[in-house]
Amino acid sequence: MSNDVGGPKGADSSGPDQDPAGEVVDLCRELIRIDTSNYGDEDGPGERKAAEYVATLLDEVGIRSDFYESVPGRTTVVARWGGPEGDALLLHGHLDVVPAAAEDWQVDPFSGEIQDGYVWGRGAVDMKDFDAMLLSVVRARTRAGRVPERPIVLCFTADEEAGGHHGAQLIVEDHPEALEGVTEAVGEVGGFSTTIRGRRLYLIEAAEKGMAWMRLTARGRAGHGSMINNENAVTDLAAAVARIGAHRWPVRLTPTMKTLLAAVAEIAGTEATPENAEALIDEFGGATRMLGAVLRNTTNPTMFTAGYKVNVIPTEATAYVDGRFLPGFEDEFFTTLAELCGENISIDYVSKQQPWETPYDGDLVEAMGRAILAEDPDAVVAPYLMSGGTDAKHFNKLGMRSYGFAPLRLPADLDFTALFHGVDERVPVDALEFGARVFDRFLDDI
Repeated sequence: MSNDVGGPKGADSSGPDQDPAGEVVDLCRELIRIDTSNYGDEDGPGERKAAEYVATLLDEVGIRSDFYESVPGRTTVVARWGGPEGDALLLHGHLDVVPAAAEDWQVDPFSGEIQDGYVWGRGAVDMKDFDAMLLSVVRARTRAGRVPERPIVLCFTADEEAGGHHGAQLIVEDHPEALEGVTEAVGEVGGFSTTIRGRRLYLIEAAEKGMAWMRLTARGRAGHGSMINNENAVTDLAAAVARIGAHRWPVRLTPTMKTLLAAVAEIAGTEATPENAEALIDEFGGATRMLGAVLRNTTNPTMFTAGYKVNVIPTEATAYVDGRFLPGFEDEFFTTLAELCGENISIDYVSKQQPWETPYDGDLVEAMGRAILAEDPDAVVAPYLMSGGTDAKHFNKLGMRSYGFAPLRLPADLDFTALFHGVDERVPVDALEFGARVFDRFLDDI
């Protein structure tokens, strides 16, 4: 479903400061205050209120938006900006967030409170921070008459946190005309800094693991719990899940990770090899939790259900496994998985999405690097492979070169990756302002 919001009005020379970072903190706080919790089903408030807020912000500077919905309330916003020269660039962020239990937090997770130099709240880093950066920069540039000559598509999606089926997938499959002319895309999760041996290293996402959310089912013979039964579905499934959970997948280095490890090795005064890959990843401290997962395929059992009474052997048992596989190693992943499951286990996919890897080269990559170094001259910029998934998995189906670039200069002692979907999610105020300045420079150079 598509609805127009606003209409062409031309740039508004009045209003807020034309500094690209001028509104970013306030916009991030306002977006956090709009509860867009995504429970993975049709429960929850949906993204419509946030979509209307975004559309209003764009309309105020003369940018018209379209709404797209497959389910009422699950709303994606798409707008065209920029000029007529060259191929279009997609700038995308998602409006939904994962749920938050208020009793676990130090502050109300939907308050957008500023405390200790941070903006706190669900979505502060995933990813209403980048939504705010993008909106702040676009509004300031439009007011100042600094609209890029290159065509830009602005897209704020629904449902990313549950696979993007009501958001990015809807646009790609049912409304590809909204992305006409787009050849490159920039979204989350990249451009943030880590600190290695006192040196800031900014990570640009250039690849993602594939996703296989699997339902494993074992079927056996029902019977009385007091009797011998050699066709016990619970036993068969438990053994398979134990094998999967205990399996040690081998280290496999993709081109993106070879480039990253070479950069880390240079800082550490050594050379990168497959043998010292894990030691080099340990240099990242808290970020090792995420980056260690992209040296190999992973399979983590997450749920197990069976039976209905203690003295009844059930006919069926079901388990769920979160599998993530590296670009180029899909065959190894699925072959090994089948061997670990064994003959009596069937595999169905709750969600199955392909990995992607974009070469770390070209004008867009150079523009990202220059924008960061202009604000942080002593830094190092390198690509990385992301363990999770983003809307880029859907947009890549249209042949786009994709990157994650939501720039943040972070304190060395902040365990940033733990904040994604975590309790007390927060982003430094000065990191938000830094990100807006960097993104403004990036748009000057595209």
